[in-house]
Amino acid sequence: MAKNHSSPAQRDALPTSLYGAYLRSYALDPERDRAFFDLVGDLYFSDEVQYLKRYEQHSSINRLDHVRSVTYVSYVYAKKMGLDVKAAVRGAVLHDLFYYDWHDSAMWHRPHGFLHPRFALHNARLLNPAISKKEENIIRRHMFPLTPTPPRYAEGWVVSLSDKYCATVEMLRAEVGFFGKRFAEKLAAVSAADSND
Repeated sequence: MAKNHSSPAQRDALPTSLYGAYLRSYALDPERDRAFFDLVGDLYFSDEVQYLKRYEQHSSINRLDHVRSVTYVSYVYAKKMGLDVKAAVRGAVLHDLFYYDWHDSAMWHRPHGFLHPRFALHNARLLNPAISKKEENIIRRHMFPLTPTPPRYAEGWVVSLSDKYCATVEMLRAEVGFFGKRFAEKLAAVSAADSND
């Protein structure tokens, strides 16, 4: 089993809170955040994943922003927990790899929460034929408990919980004016701190 144990110095450099990791996901830079992008950049920068920015995910948040946030939050917590970071982030970046707007009123979109993990897994296999069984499980089980079978691996639990956390923050950002304003202020502070490094 491939584990990626981080040193105390590396753990200290990671955001210390879920919200800090979420904020940081909006200020990622391929050069500065090379360790993250070395694990997932080939998938994240692919046309298939970049195309997700065309779809609304949660209110005004597009699917690519959501995927990036879930992936980075999963990265931070998989590292902190000494898990298989590579499998966690590669499963996370592909967990919502589907190409339709689930907000449309078409009847077949109604069971979206139950069905989209299968669509995402199908597309993930096309994009990455070498996908691991663990990454497949992460994608297929990320909607637990809406889908009844839980994730098999700890990394799957990290991604599933990161997905729910990020979706909650995204809904609050879009629907609660005060929270959206505070988010913008905190993001500006994170971006300014990153530019000083």
